[in-house]
Amino acid sequence: MSQTMDFDTLRRAMADNYEQPEGPARNARAEQLLAEAEKLNIPLAVIEALGHQLKVYNYSSEKDKMFVPFARLLRMWDERPEDFDEYEIHSLHWVFKWMSAGMLGQPHIPLASIEKWLGEMEHRYRLAGHSERAVRSAEFSVANHIGDLARAERAYAAWLAADRDSMADCHACELHDQGWWQARKGADAEALEVWRPVVAGEYVCAHEPHVILASSLVPLLRLGRLDEARAHHLRGFRLIRPMESMRGAYADHVEFCALSGNEARALELLAERPAYFTDSGEPRSKLDFLAVVALLMDRLVELGLGEQTVPGPAGRVWSARELAAHARVEALALAARFDERNGTAHVSERARGRMDRRPLVDRLPLGVRSTRPVPTAPRPPAAPESAPAPAVERDLRDVLAEARSRSDALRPDAMDAWAAVARAAEGHELEARDRAEIADHEAMSRGPEGAPLFERAAELYAEAGDPGEALAARARGAYVRALTGHSDDALRTITELHRQVRALFAEDGTGVRQTAAVLVGRARILVHRVHETEGAGTTVAAAEEAVRELLAFAEPHIAQVRLASRAAEARAMLGELAALTGDAMTAAELLAQAAEGFLTAGLPWFAVEYEARLAGIARELGDAVEAERAARSALEHGAEYLEPVGQAQLHLQLAEVLGTTGRFGPAAEHALEAAHWADEAGEGPTFGAWARHQLGGFLLQQARWAEAAEVLESALPDLTAETHGDGAIVQTLWWLGDCHTELGEHREAAERWLRAAEIAREWPEQRDHAMLAHLAAEALGHAGLPAEADRAYARAGDLWRDLGNVHGLVRALRARAWLAAREEGELDPARELMAQAIRECEAVLEGAVEGDDGARERLVAELGHTHRQFGDLVARSVEDGDHGADFQGAFEEALGHVTRAITVFAPLGESALDLRTGAELAAGRLEADLHRPAEATARARAVLAAYANRQEADDDTARARCTEADRMLELLGTQTGQ
Repeated sequence: MSQTMDFDTLRRAMADNYEQPEGPARNARAEQLLAEAEKLNIPLAVIEALGHQLKVYNYSSEKDKMFVPFARLLRMWDERPEDFDEYEIHSLHWVFKWMSAGMLGQPHIPLASIEKWLGEMEHRYRLAGHSERAVRSAEFSVANHIGDLARAERAYAAWLAADRDSMADCHACELHDQGWWQARKGADAEALEVWRPVVAGEYVCAHEPHVILASSLVPLLRLGRLDEARAHHLRGFRLIRPMESMRGAYADHVEFCALSGNEARALELLAERPAYFTDSGEPRSKLDFLAVVALLMDRLVELGLGEQTVPGPAGRVWSARELAAHARVEALALAARFDERNGTAHVSERARGRMDRRPLVDRLPLGVRSTRPVPTAPRPPAAPESAPAPAVERDLRDVLAEARSRSDALRPDAMDAWAAVARAAEGHELEARDRAEIADHEAMSRGPEGAPLFERAAELYAEAGDPGEALAARARGAYVRALTGHSDDALRTITELHRQVRALFAEDGTGVRQTAAVLVGRARILVHRVHETEGAGTTVAAAEEAVRELLAFAEPHIAQVRLASRAAEARAMLGELAALTGDAMTAAELLAQAAEGFLTAGLPWFAVEYEARLAGIARELGDAVEAERAARSALEHGAEYLEPVGQAQLHLQLAEVLGTTGRFGPAAEHALEAAHWADEAGEGPTFGAWARHQLGGFLLQQARWAEAAEVLESALPDLTAETHGDGAIVQTLWWLGDCHTELGEHREAAERWLRAAEIAREWPEQRDHAMLAHLAAEALGHAGLPAEADRAYARAGDLWRDLGNVHGLVRALRARAWLAAREEGELDPARELMAQAIRECEAVLEGAVEGDDGARERLVAELGHTHRQFGDLVARSVEDGDHGADFQGAFEEALGHVTRAITVFAPLGESALDLRTGAELAAGRLEADLHRPAEATARARAVLAAYANRQEADDDTARARCTEADRMLELLGTQTGQ
């Protein structure tokens, strides 16, 4: 610094520094400012600078530094108390509590010194006339820390019994400690009830509900209140993320993740805070952090991830197993230091208990993006419950019989059973029929690569004397070739197979099952060609004929499971064809029949695909009830059988159905499940990002702003124009801006909206671009960036003008006028912007087309608003004293604009009554300030008359207007002696 600051500059610098992020940089600046204060030779400047230094140390990782400035402050107080003003006297006594807590967190400070300090605090509070409430609270903390629970109970009771005074902690902080004590004793429900007012926002402070949300996580898990636990984690972690001093609360969030099946999220949290492993300024929070690190790492080792690389102390690469051992040793060493100081084993016992906690929930989806840990050595997948035992334990014949039984029942695990047969058959001589079935099922499991194996299976069936099954295998192979781009060849093949099987069946050379297999292959190939030809008439007719042949053939035999399945599939294919030709109603009916057919046959897993399609078609038809029913049925019937990606798709489909009907809570639950299953399927960056996008929107609709912001921020890095469309990115940014605004984060809101506006700039339709620029301007204004706000409003105004939207243009001009009135040295620029807004309204009104009364009324109302705001702007310029304008002249000018607003609103009648009476009261206040009581009285009475028939109605605005008018009349009567 080149020159000494004056006292006012120093105070501003300290205030600015306190607003900076917690951490060493802020602390270093506080040290510089103390040096500046010492140059002023003003004792109060040094006192304030020491207090500032003490505060920033307390809210940082360097808490151990706060004892020195406090000792100096206390010495100055003892030597010259007259140097302290009232505020600094209060602050000095306030931070006694910080010293007590700070000493407990430093194991090198003897317990005797802490007890002596507690006595000193009690003595000084008594001398200052303060209640003993804060003292007993501090005593409770000491007793609890050392494990003297009887003393803690006595101190707790005395704390609550003492009067609250100016030294008591704020309600929010007190409720945190009181609830923590209940949870410590195992009374989780009671703890949460104590914390409820803080969570609900009734009591807040700079560090609450941050800490309560963290402390509540394990109690909520223990009580099984999982939705609340998730919400508290998302909301609470967002609050503590930028606060370096919150290492203990941060540890609570890591612990929560480790105990709820979110180990991947816990690792990401550790990676965000590498300094927490080593910062030594507050050993107690370091102990908390290391204990949960040990807990998490032990959990990873237990899951088979011991060799995975994990975030740890800087300077080397850590595996989970190595960090588990290191963190446990370090934590217990720290705990031992506290216990040695305290003369008890209490801290070590609690640390061990925390490190050895068991998971409380197997799986609690959070909705946020995370990368799952991957074992360094893949573990063999667990065999399905119903899968056959290994061949070494069972006879080959038994395994084969089991596989055939599952195939006959069309079980979804039949392929696994046949794979087990293939493994068991190695080294054995099998009959041709057995080898045919093994090859057939292996071909089915291989998908597009299975065509050659179907041919091999056909040869083996023929060798086994089953020509019909040989034709069926070739039909399956033909369908695979159609799916791989060879539909012409497939059609030629299936046509010949169809001829052969029909002839064979007519001669009793094969059965219904084999014939139906060829017929279904033919129908599938022809329906596939309809898709290829985009619904050409001839292909549709051919496909429909083939499907109806299948249905007619299978329907008489639906007592057999396989034939019932063929009939149901035929109805589904007819429904698909109806949908392709635009007959959605018929498609829905046929798909419903198909699903019902599968369910009646005891094949719910086959119904899932068609119920999902039915849900989509029902949504297109606007039948939300049927869409929801079908989606829920698909989820229910597929629960045991679907792969993770299928689960994700169905949950998201149901979420979207529920969202369109306004049931955002249930919609959010299913979007949450969709995100989880997408992550399980390895589709987090694609399908999972879309699910998170939707989840964030549903949370926003419920005004769960912090949770929505966490989820949307998690989705944003994975959303791409190529995969999800730039509309999804813009919508996510738009929603994030809404969240930031509701959370008071206006600069961040502006950044989101400006980024979205840049994307929307390239769109053909520019309304979104204009709206986003306007929203960004508003946010920039709230963020205290007037120049940037003015530029954004100007950009929005130009866009609104190009769109022919006079309402948006006028509102942008009015906003710029208010900014100019606050920032300019004179009122003229603001006057010109307001006048321009009036001219824009009037010009459009002059050219308005007759007949659209609604549009005209809205324009008239906009003009009235502009005159009213013009008057308010001029009047406030005098009230604020910013422009030095003549009082009488400014109020006369303001009154003219407000009177004009009344005149504009009047023709709108009842629809603008509240607007007119609001302007009438504003004019009355101006008349009164201009010492015209008669005119002011007339305006107040006009308001009462306007509401004469509405005063008894349930109308808040009417009551408020009449109350204000009555007060105005009362005041005017007092002034005039009436």
